[in-house]
Amino acid sequence: MAQVSYSGTGRRKDSVARVRLVPGSGKITINNRDVVDYIPFENLINDMKQPLDITETAGSYDILVNVNGGGFSGQAGAIRHGISRALLDVDPDFRGPLKRAGMLTRDPRMKERKKPGLKKARKASQFSKR
Repeated sequence: MAQVSYSGTGRRKDSVARVRLVPGSGKITINNRDVVDYIPFENLINDMKQPLDITETAGSYDILVNVNGGGFSGQAGAIRHGISRALLDVDPDFRGPLKRAGMLTRDPRMKERKKPGLKKARKASQFSKR
């Protein structure tokens, strides 16, 4: 018999995370590595676990994640979004608390594109009169 799993896709900045929740002990695996080995910042790890704390399901699901694109912060935000969406598959009654906490909203902020004649999106060379 196939094991029950719940999936969700999360996105933030340039990162895309495919998240699977499997009933278990609360172990988090990102790209076949332990979460502590993959993300070196404790505050980002705590940020990722927020949906589990809100729904009081911490420790009841193993989390398997495939994530690519962006940096640590964007990937942690994408994983948090994916966990929130997967929890909706677990129990639709979680929608209210997650929505109030802002976990289901896709963060629309993206990096601004580089403009021609400038060094970056807005950084120009220093003005000189002569």
